Amino acid sequence: MTPEGRAAKCAELMFAADSASRGLGMTIQSVGPGHAVLAMKIRPDMLNGHGICHGGFIFALADSAFAFACNSYNRLVVAQQNQITYVAPGAVDETLTATASETSRSGRSGVYDVTVCGGDGRTVALFRGLSRTISGQHFDEEGTPE
Repeated sequence: MTPEGRAAKCAELMFAADSASRGLGMTIQSVGPGHAVLAMKIRPDMLNGHGICHGGFIFALADSAFAFACNSYNRLVVAQQNQITYVAPGAVDETLTATASETSRSGRSGVYDVTVCGGDGRTVALFRGLSRTISGQHFDEEGTPE
């Protein structure tokens, strides 16, 4: 199995069980080893009291992209710590795109950076996620250490 095929299969299995991301209308645009791109359209029920996208929804999109990126090696990986910086607001009916990239992976720990962009390409938020590998795999694969 190629690394790209492994990442795609992990994403397919995770997304099928991820009712939170699906319920928010997220879609996977692309996935590869240590990389994922997810998109989400901002609905009226996602707006805060200022009439802009609630930061929790932006965080959820970034966190989901982070999750698909760090789970792309057929190992079970969870978040250890995350932080986000909001740079610009998101508007109703705008599609946000979160691009997650692996910065470092060593032993059981990983560092992933996620940039959330608005429909016009502006940066909406910057997210950093620290991951921790736990025991288990997404699917049985010969030759992949558990």
